[in-house]
Amino acid sequence: MSEPPVAFAVAAHPDDIEFMMAGTLLLLREAGWEIHYMNIANGSCGTAVDPPEAIIPKRRVEARDACAKLGAVWHESLCNDLEIFYTYEMVCRLVTVVRAVKPRIVLLQSPQDYMEDHINSVRLGVSAVFCRGMRNCPGIPPTPPWGGEVTVYHAMPHGLRGPLRQRIRPGLYVDISSVLPRKREALACHRSQKEWLDESQGLDAYLDTMTGFAGEVGEMSGCFDYAEGWRRRLHLGFSDNDRDVLGDVLGDKCRVDSEYEAGLERPA
Repeated sequence: MSEPPVAFAVAAHPDDIEFMMAGTLLLLREAGWEIHYMNIANGSCGTAVDPPEAIIPKRRVEARDACAKLGAVWHESLCNDLEIFYTYEMVCRLVTVVRAVKPRIVLLQSPQDYMEDHINSVRLGVSAVFCRGMRNCPGIPPTPPWGGEVTVYHAMPHGLRGPLRQRIRPGLYVDISSVLPRKREALACHRSQKEWLDESQGLDAYLDTMTGFAGEVGEMSGCFDYAEGWRRRLHLGFSDNDRDVLGDVLGDKCRVDSEYEAGLERPA
């Protein structure tokens, strides 16, 4: 029996995957895919009360619980919050993980986002996937190159806007209505974040913010109640063709935005 195809979600901090990617991961798992989960940073700054030695293990447990709720394979973080920098060492550490996972789909955050940790995580993820087959990029620890085809997708930014306040429109909508309750359950595992935001912003602010984003993207789709939005990266260096693997796999759970696609043909 052949191994199932793999989707790998890589984000900056614990709870980033749950906010913008988890619904799509759940649907891929329902479609028979193996799903993998990695936060590059450990959440060390995600608190107003705990010292690092308390919050880091707390957020690790919460993230592992969320990962288990999704049915995903866990991968350890690489650094503290605010230490996600685009360096050769960080690329090599992440390329080793990519080679071990051998993903067919990689889900990353938006290249335009409100936080530099998010943007740097995208740069690291893109380079690690791009370098997966380069024999002279050894990895840390060293690993043999792997040249499998990968399709890279970028999620919507937090707040659905770029850092200069512009609305971001996805090219592909994924209907997550059927898995939204499970996505909420996974996000609720991040108890330290929920308690912090619920106390400062009101009851269930944390979960309702995520649900609100999904509802806004669903409204943008014109056909789904709740959705996650994706933009597919140019295939050069990643795959031999420009195939929309996510759309092919999820079928009628997806809607391609024809206006977005048409806009790609206009010079920037």
